[in-house]
Amino acid sequence: MTDTFLDGRVKVAQLESGFRSGLDAVMLAAAVPAQDSDSALELGAGSGAAGLCLEARVPHINITGVERDAELAALANRNAAANGAKARFVCADIFDLPQDLKRDFDHVFVNPPFHGEGQASPDAARAAALMDDGRLAGWLALGLQRTVSGGFFTAILRADRLNQALAALPEKGLCVFPLMPRTGEAPKRVIVQARKGSRAPFALLSGLVLHQSDGAWTPEADAVLRRGTALALSGARL
Repeated sequence: MTDTFLDGRVKVAQLESGFRSGLDAVMLAAAVPAQDSDSALELGAGSGAAGLCLEARVPHINITGVERDAELAALANRNAAANGAKARFVCADIFDLPQDLKRDFDHVFVNPPFHGEGQASPDAARAAALMDDGRLAGWLALGLQRTVSGGFFTAILRADRLNQALAALPEKGLCVFPLMPRTGEAPKRVIVQARKGSRAPFALLSGLVLHQSDGAWTPEADAVLRRGTALALSGARL
């Protein structure tokens, strides 16, 4: 099955079963403050949706995605080719990266598994994509480790896991950008971004409201989801 993103500019074939990328991938890509010629590493790339959305906005970026599922990694490379993208995807465990990826990148971005330890989905592929086996802190620490000094590490998380993220990341140079379903509702997702080595104070940003009262996208969300507008987080390099 093929899904379209950014008003049809990005087409991503996805597996029928297991985890499927959606809004979170687009929002994550929009939050990465990349420029042409920058290098970027995505940890847990899935079918490549986030990386391809990022390249659609920054066409001369150099993206490498890492995905441990061989079928998904191969699918991501086919998606890159189908979109005329330069992004490449390698099959590897993020905690055992190939030697050529054990270096620093201008940007590292990640949509880590949403659930910690607990009851897993009966669908093995979905469970593998959604369960982190209590290793969220490890995902975040690795992402920051692979980010060059002065570069940006960006992650999208369930809002109720923000406390775990704050415990795993340095306070300085960190900002949190909430995504609220509607005005007055608590966020269900947050984007967390750290600038490595920054001494800027922690910032809780006003975030983005996704839906109007009638269920339609807000103009601000529509700009991101359809036109590919970037999300300017605190400290972002514009």
